[in-house]
Amino acid sequence: MKAPREKFGGRMAVIMAFAGSAIGLGNIWRFPYLVGENGGAAFILIYVAFTLVLSLPIFLAESAIGRSSQANCRAAVEFLVPGKAGRLFGLLMVITPLWILSYYSVVGGWSLDYLVQSIKLDFIRAAPSEVAGSFGRFIAHPWVPVVFHLAFLAVTVGVVVSGVKGGIERFCKWSIPTLFVLIVLIAAYSLSLPGAGKGVEYLVKPDFSKVTAHTFIDALGQSFFSLSLGTGIIITYSSYVKKNENLLVAGAGTALSDLFFAVLAGFAIIPAVFSAGIEPGTGPTLIFDTLPYIFSHLGQSAPVLSAVAAILFFAAIFLAALTSSISLLEVGVTYLTEDKGMKRGWACALLFVICSVMGTLCSLSFGPLSQVKLLGNNIFDFADSAASNVFMVTGSLISVILAGWVMPRSVLFRELTGGGVFSANVRVFPVVRFLVRYVAPIGILVLVLSSVL
Repeated sequence: MKAPREKFGGRMAVIMAFAGSAIGLGNIWRFPYLVGENGGAAFILIYVAFTLVLSLPIFLAESAIGRSSQANCRAAVEFLVPGKAGRLFGLLMVITPLWILSYYSVVGGWSLDYLVQSIKLDFIRAAPSEVAGSFGRFIAHPWVPVVFHLAFLAVTVGVVVSGVKGGIERFCKWSIPTLFVLIVLIAAYSLSLPGAGKGVEYLVKPDFSKVTAHTFIDALGQSFFSLSLGTGIIITYSSYVKKNENLLVAGAGTALSDLFFAVLAGFAIIPAVFSAGIEPGTGPTLIFDTLPYIFSHLGQSAPVLSAVAAILFFAAIFLAALTSSISLLEVGVTYLTEDKGMKRGWACALLFVICSVMGTLCSLSFGPLSQVKLLGNNIFDFADSAASNVFMVTGSLISVILAGWVMPRSVLFRELTGGGVFSANVRVFPVVRFLVRYVAPIGILVLVLSSVL
């Protein structure tokens, strides 16, 4: 007899799990440098608007697909689109998160290494001139980043192998509150630094003269990336949600938590960057290359405080990376256990091997394999570009078409309103459905066109 599918324990467990999938490196690593590159507060306002008007409806569409099917991504999509096309679209949503995890775990490994260095007080003991440029030397090393990539991936497997309630739910229940506490402490430290006021002004005073078409594209892409849209995660997690839970409340809670954490991350990083007199538009290397320099510089006058701040900061990055990586892995594990009949442990082991191999190639693309180019990019950048510009947007477009145009209106209504039980949901349902059917597809197509033009 087939064992019943596991379910999340309740509304708080659902929101924590969804928030765990959303809150990750996109908030701490990606969001601050995009804010720095796009003029600060104006970018934040545009990002918030896109999240509420475009990304949240897509999130709700994927939630409805997942819970109505009570199945893994492949089966959920094929249920709505029977036949070969449904199987291919479903498999795309299984492959996408594993593809992302392969290079995401490389960055997770960087955060683990920097956490270890912080605990060893390496940044505080070294002179600022020694720390500057150390990130480039680290990722170019032939084997150290690979070891930390594998270690990070092993920790991810260690959580997922314990199951939905015993692993994912239990981990998210303590990790998400811990993550918020850490980022608040870091923000308090950052705001206390001399000259931090300029960073605060940068974050709260919009300068729309710096807004370009690229700003809107970056904000929309960040919103998609942060909420894990088009990756199969929301469909998979929603299939574990009980029928009496309010999906609209869970989705809104996830989006608001994600936005709040992103803004907190901005206040944790940007004021410190301004305090050190560093250009906020440094780019993707902002936290790994710039902040150790800041900790080293400040460590000359306040070594204990700087040491604690460094440990807290990189602990937060590591934890944020981990909360998202377990959701990426769970999609593939659910597929293998339900469609292929594999035991959870063996499924985790198989995916560990697959992601290890691809991730190792991505890691080595900064060192021994740096000369290998795919469409003009190194292996890591190619993997990232393919996921962001092709896989995720395609998955998102499939989701809104399925929920808005293929799924019967009665089914979407039932999933988002509890069959009419949640009266507030009933009132907003027409608006949500309109956004899913018309507005979200246009937003996705704009993102697609921007990536190819």
